[in-house]
Amino acid sequence: MAKKTIADINVKGKKVFMRVDFNVPLDEKGNITSDKRIVAALPSIKKVIEDGGSLILASHLGRPEGERDDKFSLAPVAKRLSELLGKNVIFANDCVGPDVQAKAKALKPGDCLLLENVRFHAEEVIKDKKAKDDPQLRKAKDDFAKQLADLADVYVNDAFGTAHRDNASMYTVPVLMKGKPRVTGFLVEKELKFLGDTVTNPVRPFVAILGGAKVSDKIGVIENLITKVNRILVGGAMAYTFYKANGKSVGSSLCEDDFVAKAKELQEKAKIAKCELLLPVDDVAAKEFKAGAENKVVTGGIDAGWQGMDIGPATRKLFAGKLADAKTIVWNGPMGVFEMPPFDEGTKAVAQAVADATAKGAKSVIGGGDSASALKKLGLDKKVTHISTGGGASLEFLEGKPFKCIEILDDKK
Repeated sequence: MAKKTIADINVKGKKVFMRVDFNVPLDEKGNITSDKRIVAALPSIKKVIEDGGSLILASHLGRPEGERDDKFSLAPVAKRLSELLGKNVIFANDCVGPDVQAKAKALKPGDCLLLENVRFHAEEVIKDKKAKDDPQLRKAKDDFAKQLADLADVYVNDAFGTAHRDNASMYTVPVLMKGKPRVTGFLVEKELKFLGDTVTNPVRPFVAILGGAKVSDKIGVIENLITKVNRILVGGAMAYTFYKANGKSVGSSLCEDDFVAKAKELQEKAKIAKCELLLPVDDVAAKEFKAGAENKVVTGGIDAGWQGMDIGPATRKLFAGKLADAKTIVWNGPMGVFEMPPFDEGTKAVAQAVADATAKGAKSVIGGGDSASALKKLGLDKKVTHISTGGGASLEFLEGKPFKCIEILDDKK
């Protein structure tokens, strides 16, 4: 997706509507506990301000269920953004309405306005499929989006974390702004470059590491990657569904019985595509799902009354060996219950192997979420090529799903 960015257009003297992802974590007192997402948007924000544009920022925060809930207010974000920019960020108490229109109209070149949480309005999250079948919903979504679209001369999408959603501010607004510049910010440009180039033009060997609890969450990813990668390393609880497909006992481990046949089918597809699909050869099993629980290393299956919690030492060695010569790596999902020692050893070993391969020149792309958290916790987040800012979005990207809110943006000539 070669899309125009804010570097390709002139924003001087123009009102710029930028959809960002300021879905930051807050504590019980409403304090921001990590400003990583705000910092990630700064290059795009500064570019518009420095080039003489008047910037209108829109974002969601949490899931306020379509009505005002002050614990999800973006007011703390406005305060933190002001500190990071070293200038006052104007804050609007809503994202639509006369006050917002007046504030946007009064903006001077270089000014920055942050709108209140777009999800305080139910219209933001009306799915296009529902709207298509219900004229009232369609009108409500369009009317809401038009109020946002009318604020600006330029549309910028810099919110990769919600790029897989057809929310009003992500898709309907740029649809209504047809004829005006519609471009990506630098954050989305970076994501498209790393995720897109990694999957479409990999240097081989190309290895995918997939973990997490449910194979159902990763079916689309596996099916898409089988024909693209040389190896897929499967860890986490999703491996136990494959175990069952292969006739291995899983004890009381997490297992999706409804997807056992699909797991069998995926293994057959991998064989046909000559893609090595590797499952754990041993596991760390415990009697209870708690830190420090009685545990043992098992091979050949998991006994009744025990549940798999992590990949075992032989698997760690096997997976590290399969990553040693990798030139391209994508990783989504931990190898075990990494937040609960001692069941974090498998994820640690894989994270270190990815870091080691990167140090030798491999390109490593981490699909956000738990994998990113694990790397940060281990102090290895700076030792990989790229960590995606969108967990769900990166997963859908790896599935090869179209992102219509990106596709609608202007192409580079």
